[in-house]
Amino acid sequence: MNTMTSPHTTTLSAEGGSTLSLNEGYFSRRNALDWVFAALVAGGFLYAFARYSAYMDVYEKGILLAAIPSAVALGWFWRPLRTLMLVVSGFALLGISSYQGDLARAEQVFWLKYFLSSQSAILWMSVLFFMSTIFYWLGMFAGNTPSASGASHSATLESLGSKIAWTGVGMALIGTLVRWYESYLIGADVGHIPVSNLYEVFVLFSWMTAAFYLYFEAEYKTRALGAFVMLVVSGAVGFLLWYTVIREAHEIQPLVPALKSWWMKLHVPANFIGYGMFALAAMVALSYHVKQQALETRWHKLTPLWLLGVVLYWIGYLLVAGLIVSGILLGRKHIASRLPSLEVLDDVMYRAIAVGFAFFTIATVLGALWAAEAWGGYWSWDPKETWALIVWLNYAAWLHMRLMKGLRGTVAAWWALVGLLVTTFAFLGVNMFLSGLHSYGTL
Repeated sequence: MNTMTSPHTTTLSAEGGSTLSLNEGYFSRRNALDWVFAALVAGGFLYAFARYSAYMDVYEKGILLAAIPSAVALGWFWRPLRTLMLVVSGFALLGISSYQGDLARAEQVFWLKYFLSSQSAILWMSVLFFMSTIFYWLGMFAGNTPSASGASHSATLESLGSKIAWTGVGMALIGTLVRWYESYLIGADVGHIPVSNLYEVFVLFSWMTAAFYLYFEAEYKTRALGAFVMLVVSGAVGFLLWYTVIREAHEIQPLVPALKSWWMKLHVPANFIGYGMFALAAMVALSYHVKQQALETRWHKLTPLWLLGVVLYWIGYLLVAGLIVSGILLGRKHIASRLPSLEVLDDVMYRAIAVGFAFFTIATVLGALWAAEAWGGYWSWDPKETWALIVWLNYAAWLHMRLMKGLRGTVAAWWALVGLLVTTFAFLGVNMFLSGLHSYGTL
C-alpha cells in the first residue's frame, strides 16, 4: 500500500486500484503557532470584555464574544492577517494608553502627535495609499532586467507597492481604533464606533478595498492588478482629504438618535465590504478591457478608458484624470503584457462580485431590521434604500447571468464597470443630490 499525504488530505492507494481519501479535520491541521495566535486573540478580547462590558448592552456583548472565533478563523484562513492584527493591536494600545484619559495629550506626546492619534494615523494611511499606487504603476512600466537583489526592477517596485499598501491598511486600522477611544474621551454619550459619517466610512472603504485586493494578489500570485485597484483606493483617499478640508470632517461629532444602535456595528461594515468588492471588481473589469483592446487603434472603441476618465472627473480630479487616462491609453499594449490572462481577470471579477453581493445582501437585511427598530418599518422607499435595492438587483442579475447563462468576457466586464457607476451614485450621489432618512453624511 502506497501512502501520499498533502497538507489537507491523506490518500491511501491499494493494489485493487481503489482509492480512499481521508480528509483531515479542521482543527487537526492547526499547528502550535495557530493555537498561540488563538490564545492571544481570545485573551485580548476577553480582557476588553472584562474591562468594558459594563458600558455595553447585551447585544454589544454578544458581538464582542462572537468576534473572538471570527478573528481566529480569519487569522487561520489567511496567515498575513495574524501579523496585521497583532501589530495593529500593539500600536493601538500604545496610542490609547498614551492618552492617560486626557485628549489634550494628542498634541503633547510625540508619537501621538505625529503617528498614533487618529488624525495622524489616517493622514499616514492617505500618504501610504498614494505612494502604493505610484509604486505599482512604476512597477508596471519598469523593465524586467534584474536589479542588485536579483529580482527585476518591475518586481521590486511592485513588491514595494504591496508592502506600502499593507502598511497603509495597518495605519487605517490603528487610526480607526484610536478614534473609537478618542470619542469616549470627549464624552461617554459621544463615544461610538467610527463608521457613522462620510469621513469615517471613506476610511473604512479605503482599507477594506486595499485589504481584499491584497488577498487576491496573494491568491493569484500577481501584483499587476494593484496598479488598477489602488487607483480607486487613491480616489477615495483624495475625496477623503478634500472632504476633510472643506467640512473639517475629522472632528468627532455626537451621533444622531437614530444611529445610537448596536445595529450600526454590523450593518455598516457589511455594507462597505460590498461596496469595496464591487469597486475592486470594476477595476479588474477595466484591466480586462485594457488587455482585450491592447492592439485596438480605433479610439472610439476604447470607451472603458474614457469611462474611467468620466468617473474620475465626476469625483473632481480633472488634471489627474487626464494624466491617468492618457497614460493608460498610450501604454495599453505594455500594460496588457503585464496583466494576468483574461481567464484569471474574469475569475477575480466573479469572485469579488460574489463576495460583495453576499455581504451587501446581509447588510440590506440588517438595515431593514435596524429600520424597523428605529423608524417602525422595515422599508420606507427612502432614496438610499431605493438605490441600495437597485445596486442589489444589478449584481443579482449579473450573478444570475453568470451562473445560469455562462456570462463571461466583454459583456460581464462592461456590466461590472456600469455597476461601479450605480454603486457610486448609491454611495455618494444620494448624499449629494437627494435627501431622506439616511442623510447623515451630506456634502
